[in-house]
Amino acid sequence: MSLFRTLSKRYFSTTKPLHHFPSLTLLSRFSSTTDSTAPVRYAALGPTKPHEKPRVVVLGTGWAGCRFMKGLDSRIYDIVCVSPRNHMVFTPLLASTCVGTLEFRSVAEPIARIQPAISNEPGSFFFLANCTGINADKHEVQCETVTEGTQTLEPWKFTVSYDKLVIALGAQPTTFGIHGVHEHAIFLREVYHAQEIRRKLLLNLMMSEVPGISEEEKKRLLHCVIVGGGPTGVEFSGELSDFIMRDVRQRYAHVKDYIHVTLIEANEILSSFDVRLRQYATNQLTKSGVRLVRGIVKDVEEKKIILNDGTEVPYGLLVWSTGVGPSPIIHSLDLPKSPGGRIGIDEWLRVPSVQDIFSIGDCCGFVESTGKPTLPALAQVAERQGKYLAGLLNKVGKVNGGHANSMKDLDLGGQFVYKHLGSMATVGSYKALVDLRQNKEAKGLSLAGFTSWIVWRSAYLTRVISWRNRFYVAINWATTFVFGRDISRI
Repeated sequence: MSLFRTLSKRYFSTTKPLHHFPSLTLLSRFSSTTDSTAPVRYAALGPTKPHEKPRVVVLGTGWAGCRFMKGLDSRIYDIVCVSPRNHMVFTPLLASTCVGTLEFRSVAEPIARIQPAISNEPGSFFFLANCTGINADKHEVQCETVTEGTQTLEPWKFTVSYDKLVIALGAQPTTFGIHGVHEHAIFLREVYHAQEIRRKLLLNLMMSEVPGISEEEKKRLLHCVIVGGGPTGVEFSGELSDFIMRDVRQRYAHVKDYIHVTLIEANEILSSFDVRLRQYATNQLTKSGVRLVRGIVKDVEEKKIILNDGTEVPYGLLVWSTGVGPSPIIHSLDLPKSPGGRIGIDEWLRVPSVQDIFSIGDCCGFVESTGKPTLPALAQVAERQGKYLAGLLNKVGKVNGGHANSMKDLDLGGQFVYKHLGSMATVGSYKALVDLRQNKEAKGLSLAGFTSWIVWRSAYLTRVISWRNRFYVAINWATTFVFGRDISRI
């Protein structure tokens, strides 16, 4: 052992040129700050040099950001993604994971599978971090690492220089300033939200069977309340009613008559759908045991919600699904804004008055000068914007416009045009709605029933990003159909 230590000292004390250590060449891209007691903290990913590939920084891993990264040519650009999660969530199927119809991994696609360059190319990276600010003059993004748990590293700040910046930070659930929503309700936008809903639902089912629980408390524990009658709220209500009818009544026979679902909406459910489809959804949900209540939530307490007419609604599980709005980071950015507080963009998805910044997805909207309305916060809008912008930047990169401040006089070609392909939603009991109209006033095909359910499942199975997850989803559906849903609380 002493001989080995002596040889090691002599080898590592020898001065060698940097190119003898390939890994150190890679780290030389970073500037770092150190002291004698703290571990190394990379302070910045510096600007690209003229002979290097231009760098595109993408903020966010939602529908828009992931579709953009999938279409961006990694032979032209280095790609750096900054996000607090390293996967994309296939949100249309997220409600199915709450009750065990699908496994959680079936709706999560790793970023490295969407854009392999992030893990393969020397100049491309994924950083698990939040964006805290943007310096448009210096072409820099300020970030802070995301760390969890008591035994992990303390978070630290760093900056990333960009040649082109794509902001795809999405939106946050809207609470309308109602007291107690963040403290007591669960949203349904991330995988961990679905996991929390599932754990709480199964816990309430098991606790309600324990001796000593009063009748009143049992009814409260097993009352599931969904606030918001949009597609997410309706689909979750349908999945929950299926779970109750096909699994709870069989496996929790002692409490099967106590569990109920209430859907609260201020106006009409599925307001963007055809009137006939809305009525069908109302009838189908009511037939499945979902109680529909028209009202506005005034206050949320730990065990009950209070409506504007004074009605108190006790609950054991409260899911909040009332739409989305701009997040605090979007409000804080010193960038032009569209009506409603989103980041303002022009017809080519550029942020006006600043160089090399683009925005796509739920976090952006057209500025008033374009004369275009703000597009709805839908997955198909975000996906279409991501695809368009990837093609635009690929075109720019091929004519040497990829580096910073180099595309002022370039012809960007056709503007982004959105054409609505229609809407779909499942309402449980092997029934669904398909509305193929381009807007609420237009005429078009609309379907409801079992045939629509087949169309709904087929469409989403083909839209799942990878063959790996398509296989997972198909197997999960088949397993659930044959054996029922898994009720393990893990």
